[in-house]
Amino acid sequence: MEEKSSSSSFEDLTNFNEQEIKEATEAAAAQEAAQATTAGDVPVDTPDFLDVLGNGQLTKRILVKGEAGNRPQREDICKINLVGKLENGTVVEELKNESVQVGNYEVVQGIDMALPLMDVGEKAEIVCNARFAYGEIGFVNEDDAAKNIPPNATVTYTVELLSTKEEDEEEQGFEVRKRVGNKKRERGNFWFERNEYNMAIQCYRKALQYLDEASVGVPDDPRVKTVDLTNEQLQELLEDRIRVNNNLAMAQMKVEAWDAALKSVESVLSCKPDNVKALFRKGKILDAKGQVNAAIPLLQKAATLDPENRAIQNELSKMILKQKREARNEKDLYQKMLGQAQKLEQKSKQQKTTTTEESKFKLWGYLMGTILIGVAGIAMYRYNYV
Repeated sequence: MEEKSSSSSFEDLTNFNEQEIKEATEAAAAQEAAQATTAGDVPVDTPDFLDVLGNGQLTKRILVKGEAGNRPQREDICKINLVGKLENGTVVEELKNESVQVGNYEVVQGIDMALPLMDVGEKAEIVCNARFAYGEIGFVNEDDAAKNIPPNATVTYTVELLSTKEEDEEEQGFEVRKRVGNKKRERGNFWFERNEYNMAIQCYRKALQYLDEASVGVPDDPRVKTVDLTNEQLQELLEDRIRVNNNLAMAQMKVEAWDAALKSVESVLSCKPDNVKALFRKGKILDAKGQVNAAIPLLQKAATLDPENRAIQNELSKMILKQKREARNEKDLYQKMLGQAQKLEQKSKQQKTTTTEESKFKLWGYLMGTILIGVAGIAMYRYNYV
């Protein structure tokens, strides 16, 4: 089942395939080749301009040329400086020396799509229509109300690409994996709170890749540095993965990807059989899959572990009532079917009785006819010859 939020005010980046990105990149390169400009930290006299999608909703203008031919690919790790402004000039977003992974929803979609079109060292102005910025929802900055982004707002970004490297060059040590994994989890929470469940799911999945201790040390893979972890570090990664899997399951439930959500909670319960959130969510998933009888014991266990949780109590009550209603409906249906079966059996018996009586009547009629014919024959014989 496709995991996508039906209420999403954003576009799914997977809609823009590699060929489209390649074509946009080639178009940008063609424009650069056609203009005689100076590379390096020198402002461009005639700024290069690119309408990325051809509809005016995402444009890129080079302010400072970068190192030609050195561009990030999807999944690469980039270091960027970024300043975002509204049309009235209000600064609403600012990042300094920030590490982002291309195509992983760590920045707004417009920037995610424009980064593969930038050279290292380049500074560009990227204008993002609301469709590729913060959509119909906008953004409320809880730390500074002056930086709130209203709904349907166009945001103009100044972006400087400082460096880029492939993901497998990233240090594989415990501290980095924990930090990056939790950063991606928090970004997933950001999208979840905006009801952008498909984006949240992608962030949670990427977080799990970093937090999986099995991938921290892979001796047969020369790209990955083997790392020995202490028991305490393994336990920390486990706790982080449990949080991510629980969040992932919740996002998958929101888009009704029940089988995928079930796998996520089972990953938690295989490590922590008494995890209340996982028990609760597994119960709801099984109920959604029509398995209320299997769901109730899970919620009963969760209610025992957390007796003060009203949400669990309410859900359990609903399921018990549903189970009783289904049992009653099943009983009524059985009785109805049994009644129909009895009526059919009675009708069949009546038909058999009628058929037997008709057969006897026909037999007596046949015998009486035979006797009458015989008597008539004798009478005629006597009449003719006596």
